[in-house]
Amino acid sequence: MAKDSILKVGSNEMELVDFRIFKKEEKGVYEGIYGVNVAKVREIIKIPNLTELPGVPDYIEGIFDLRGIVIPVVNLAKWMNIKEPDDGSIKPRIIITEFSDILIGFVVHEAKRIRRISWKDIEPASFVAGMGSLDKSQITGVTRIENDDVLLILDLESVVQALGIYQPKIDVNDADIEIIGGTALILDDSMIARKLVSDALKKMGMRVVEAKDGMEGLERLNELYKTYSDRMTDEVKIIISDVEMPQMDGFHFAANVKEDERFKNIPIVFNSSISDHFSELRGKEAGGEAYLTKFDESIFYKEVSKVIKSHVKKAQ
Repeated sequence: MAKDSILKVGSNEMELVDFRIFKKEEKGVYEGIYGVNVAKVREIIKIPNLTELPGVPDYIEGIFDLRGIVIPVVNLAKWMNIKEPDDGSIKPRIIITEFSDILIGFVVHEAKRIRRISWKDIEPASFVAGMGSLDKSQITGVTRIENDDVLLILDLESVVQALGIYQPKIDVNDADIEIIGGTALILDDSMIARKLVSDALKKMGMRVVEAKDGMEGLERLNELYKTYSDRMTDEVKIIISDVEMPQMDGFHFAANVKEDERFKNIPIVFNSSISDHFSELRGKEAGGEAYLTKFDESIFYKEVSKVIKSHVKKAQ
């Protein structure tokens, strides 16, 4: 999918595809409003001829060949246990997504438009009502749009993990892990993702401080500075940050860190499910030393160790 507009690094904005899922109810049809980060969308297409797979759940519509790549297709409405309208009113499309280096298609009832929204206007999911199989862990955040309607930003990789299509790669022998020590700050709005990263860093002998978004991350850095003061750069070895986070995203957080004399020399590694080259470039522009795709434990150890060693060498 073409990126027609370029988001400025540090702008704390995101672009998302607004799509709809319609639910048939006794009183009529309910219109569910959802969004997914444009950075995760490869393209949007009409439903092609699908090859059905035997013995799979009914929400797996089948597979198809997209220019030599076999793409599995998930019907979001069926997975969410939503009764679809049968009056021919929906205009189904497949949103082809790419994250964590995998491609997967999601059937939606209508692809509406592209919206640009500030992360500060996005709140964590505090409630989920009438959304079928969805729970809070599968929603990045919620925001208000026109007519005071609520748009839910879906965390599609959590959906894919729940379906068993993708799982993190955790297969490293502890004996191969280099003990580094020091303190690490990790930022991620996903409790599951924070635990994966935290467990990995603790195996490296590091003390871990956690934050749920960029705003909280800045608060944690200020707290650490009160503890370490002039020793801050020596004690805090690395910051591991997600990109998509409510209130303040990872790029905006990094821009703030690099503008602060107290923190600018602490290396930042982005750890995100967004796997497109454009986001990787934005990460570098924001001051990141590396950009990793969630979550391959072996690559994580290798890159984090390399970044920390390079940081120590420069400081000497």
